[in-house]
Amino acid sequence: MQNNANEVAATTKVEQSPSNFKVILNEFRKDKVAVVSLFLAVFIILAAFIGSLMFNVGGATQVNILDRYMAPGTGGYILGTDEGGRDMFKYLFFAARNSITIGISVALIIEFVGVVLGTISGYFGGLIDAVIMRLVDFWMIIPSLLVIIVLVTIIPQYNVITIILIMAAFYWMTTTRLMRSLVLSEARSEYVMASKTSGTSNFKIMFTGVLPNISSLIITDLTLTIASSIGIETALSFLGFGLPMETPSLGTLIGYASNPDLIFDRWWVWFPAVLVLLTLSLSINFVGQALRRAADSRQRRG
Repeated sequence: MQNNANEVAATTKVEQSPSNFKVILNEFRKDKVAVVSLFLAVFIILAAFIGSLMFNVGGATQVNILDRYMAPGTGGYILGTDEGGRDMFKYLFFAARNSITIGISVALIIEFVGVVLGTISGYFGGLIDAVIMRLVDFWMIIPSLLVIIVLVTIIPQYNVITIILIMAAFYWMTTTRLMRSLVLSEARSEYVMASKTSGTSNFKIMFTGVLPNISSLIITDLTLTIASSIGIETALSFLGFGLPMETPSLGTLIGYASNPDLIFDRWWVWFPAVLVLLTLSLSINFVGQALRRAADSRQRRG
């Protein structure tokens, strides 16, 4: 009878998670800025991927010196052309798609590694926790940006996948620490103790009991990580250590602004990319902050 009661208690705790999502969703709907931001972020992401499917990448990156630096609206070019005569309207779709793809891919890898290591560290504690945390501490003191620049420089041929793996390898520690702190408090809950008493395996408790109850915070962290990953990729490309120059990227386009002659006289080369990046990053951040407030009962609007 005691075992059955413990199992019911554990099951009841897990089944409360859907209602938590409803509460968070209701709180999110009350934040009009977050709702508009979500719409803008989804619109930009869909436009980048759908638009890149409508155009041919070869045509978008094709050099035509005769159409060099044509202003927007002239020669049939909606957003003008760059120094190579490339159509900036088409080029922008592929640049946004590549930056968004890298940002989302890096964030998913970071979140997966962080959730797995953080959950194991926080749940088991002891020696396992000490080993994982010392690894995190060691990795965090490494100057990530400088090491990434060095790796990109020494790798003879790199592409989108290479950049994704390099970035993910140096930015998983913060998520690991966050997940550990969440699991540490959750692992001491009554339903976890009851599940252990009833003989439920640690693996099942962690991934069917503990994680569902912090899933809203995982989603929030993932959202914010996407925004930061897009920003990091853009910064690397702006500095010339991101994607190869022949591969479209928002950072590559924004890099044109480093030329004083282009800042005012040929603003169409870099300004649309800045506008897309700012709108997307701010929108995702507003959504992430709104989800964070909704997940915290102390910050809810009521």
